[in-house]
Amino acid sequence: MPRGGDAAVEASEHLLGPPPPRGGDGSSLGMVMVSTGVAVLGSFAFGVAIGYSAPAEAGISRDLQLTLSEYSVFGSIITVGAMIGAVVSGQIADVAGRKGAMRASALVSVVGWLAIYFAQSASSLDFGRFCTGLGVGVFSYVVPVFIAEIAPKALRGGLTALNPLMIGTGLSVTYIVGTVVSWRMLAMAGLAPCIILIAGLFFIPESPRWLAKVGRQKEFEIALQRLRGRDADVSLEAAEIKDFIETIDKLPKAGIQDLFSRSYIGPVIIGAGLMVFQQFAGINGILFYASETFVSAGFDSGNLGTILMACIQLPLTTLGALLMDRSGRKPLLLVSTSGLIVGTLMSAVSFYLKVHGILPEQVPIITLTSILVYIASYSLGMGSVPWVIMSEIFPINIKGIGGSFVTLVNWLASLTVSFAFNFLMSWSASGTFFFFAFVCAMAILFIVKIVPETKGKTLEEIQASINCGTWVA
Repeated sequence: MPRGGDAAVEASEHLLGPPPPRGGDGSSLGMVMVSTGVAVLGSFAFGVAIGYSAPAEAGISRDLQLTLSEYSVFGSIITVGAMIGAVVSGQIADVAGRKGAMRASALVSVVGWLAIYFAQSASSLDFGRFCTGLGVGVFSYVVPVFIAEIAPKALRGGLTALNPLMIGTGLSVTYIVGTVVSWRMLAMAGLAPCIILIAGLFFIPESPRWLAKVGRQKEFEIALQRLRGRDADVSLEAAEIKDFIETIDKLPKAGIQDLFSRSYIGPVIIGAGLMVFQQFAGINGILFYASETFVSAGFDSGNLGTILMACIQLPLTTLGALLMDRSGRKPLLLVSTSGLIVGTLMSAVSFYLKVHGILPEQVPIITLTSILVYIASYSLGMGSVPWVIMSEIFPINIKGIGGSFVTLVNWLASLTVSFAFNFLMSWSASGTFFFFAFVCAMAILFIVKIVPETKGKTLEEIQASINCGTWVA
């Protein structure tokens, strides 16, 4: 029989429903979850924008009489916009706030989707695609940073990993919806996450760390209390954030040249290095040209392989998000990268066998298996963990510049790989995958020697340890 206090709790839950979930420190997680849910609408919009050009190609080319080269410009100009968006993303997020940056990105994306929807020529299409690229570039930086700055340290990795999960979800949904609707209706569908995001931003708090950085003390305390729950004691966390901000404020204002100074070179090496290895492991070449890769390996069509890739990508990304704050960042990276080595070596061997006419009937199966192993391994860790670590390692005074630089490095590496992939495959398919395997092996050395474990630490503890030089394993 319950005691009087327990009976009161039971009666309260019967009338009001169960209390909101609470963190390990007893804080309410309701507003953190809502805020994260709103922010990752930007990630979903990112995936929709990236995925749009594939299902829309036939319809756009037919209706607007585009040549292959004109459509190629349309498909690739989003990367140019994304690089520019990455360059300005940190500055926008520092001046207008994290919410302001997401709002601006969503508005620019809305303009882009409307331009595509109403397009009657290649120039209108390119303008719209460029605008969605600008939005993608800002989203790719500000969403993981916002989530990292609002989340309790025990859940920060898992919540930040929702960013790549929702990018993949947006990509998959776009492929599916694009098979049943016209390209104009698909562009209109791209508006939905942007509009919902703009509306949702009115109901969630700004990042407390940004508010403290710009001196909005009262709003900082209110935002932190909303995120941790009305009854949570936030005094210790608030004091730690303010002390760190005060320390940072005593330093000279950081500029782009300061990224390469002794004080900040550690986070730059970690963040940029992970992004280079993430892209030069070959992911965008494999994703963008998966169908052609399967056909070149001996399949009549690449449809089976691409469908299976889509089926395993989201579950493995979800698993990685769940493991992020249990196993830690480094173990996930090491397991993921080891799987990438297995996948790339299997692909290299399969293409070698094909060229030399060895086991011709088994080559397509080996290739399919190797690519699925690769995608599963990438989704588990290498796709998401670099973005999580990028959002954690830069001090608040240089986070805008540092995050923009790292995001730009990622997009430049992505452009390089996606542009060069077909040329590399024409040169030597097996050689291409042997090269990717070598990159993955170098990535393991980098992760072991350079990348810090950030699990279970506050942002201030992570940045202090890097600045003190204790981040090197």
